[in-house]
Amino acid sequence: MTNSELQQVKMRFGIIGNAEGLNRAIDIAMQVAKTDLSVLITGESGVGKENFPKIIHQYSSRKHGQYIAVNCGAIPEGTIDSELFGHEKGAFTGAISERKGYFGEADGGTIFLDEVGELPMSTQARLLRVLESGEFMRVGSSKVEKTNVRVVAATNVNIPKAISEGRFREDLYYRLNTVPVKIPPLRERGDDVLLLFRKFASDFAATYNMPNIRLTEDAQAALKAYSWPGNVRQLKNVTEQISLIETNREINSEVLSHYLPKQENSSMMPVFLGGKQEGKTFNSEREILYQVLWDMRRDMEELKRAMKDIMANKNMTDVPAQQVSYPAAQIHYADDTKAVAPINISSVPVQDKENYAEPEEYVETTLSLNEVEKDMIIKALEKNRGKRKAAAKDLNISERTLYRKIKEYEINI
Repeated sequence: MTNSELQQVKMRFGIIGNAEGLNRAIDIAMQVAKTDLSVLITGESGVGKENFPKIIHQYSSRKHGQYIAVNCGAIPEGTIDSELFGHEKGAFTGAISERKGYFGEADGGTIFLDEVGELPMSTQARLLRVLESGEFMRVGSSKVEKTNVRVVAATNVNIPKAISEGRFREDLYYRLNTVPVKIPPLRERGDDVLLLFRKFASDFAATYNMPNIRLTEDAQAALKAYSWPGNVRQLKNVTEQISLIETNREINSEVLSHYLPKQENSSMMPVFLGGKQEGKTFNSEREILYQVLWDMRRDMEELKRAMKDIMANKNMTDVPAQQVSYPAAQIHYADDTKAVAPINISSVPVQDKENYAEPEEYVETTLSLNEVEKDMIIKALEKNRGKRKAAAKDLNISERTLYRKIKEYEINI
């Protein structure tokens, strides 16, 4: 796609920004629009995922057909099947007439399923059948209906994690994710945050008939440094608040800070004796526990090694009694502060070499997270006499995850 074509798409759909990740997402959407493949759009809440299904529809051969956007998370579980696939008259209480459903209405067009990760499992099975064969049945009917619909889905849910927890069908994920489009969060878009702020400020100045607000240089730096957990939606909300409330139309960083919610301060979160874990992220409480156990084991090994060196020191026989100080154990925090806990070991005078026992040979052992996890799974299976369902419950994981781990670690119980 040429730069001029890219700019035309942005102007047509009101997309502001020049970040590489954003341009890449638009380029993929334009390329896949010419096909009939299913598309899964992922990104955090508020990044503007709703623009991309429109791009795909308008630049496809289905652009003259129906385009229907459905927020799956806003429809109650009891009525979602009826909304999507329709129902027969009398199918349930309140069904006073038949309903065609969104998939019936969108025949020949495009249906956008927003928040698809919120669909109940029974509805996911119905959706999978539509994707595989174009067939579905209305609620309360045994007649198979046909539809020719292009499905574009979006979610801010971590689908692989939802699959491991048994909340989303793996086969449906691969059907939807034929072509993935990832929208970057605002915090990764650099100067785009300033462009968006200016656009929103200009729009609100025109709407409320008041002078435009401007940011000082320090306010611009603060705007770019903020993490924007609510992304573009949050930025628009903040811009509107400032436009309405502030009488001084030049906004500095101090004024701006009053409109930005305090970010969680992780600087005092301990990293358990191991120093900083640069680039390390944990996906669950279980992984954090494994890391703590690993760090504790390592520090015990270091303590044993230090004791071995002290006891093996020949000069100790000449010292009647003394206090030996082992280097302080330190808990490191993300802001480089340390909680120091000195460890003092009272040595025992060695008066008689015959009574002196040589220190045991020190053998260093290692402990990986995989080994800890494997050991916990084996113990849970042994405790429950090989019953995997009960073991999975004890481990607080799904049976699907347990089966996968058993196969991965080649556990035979």
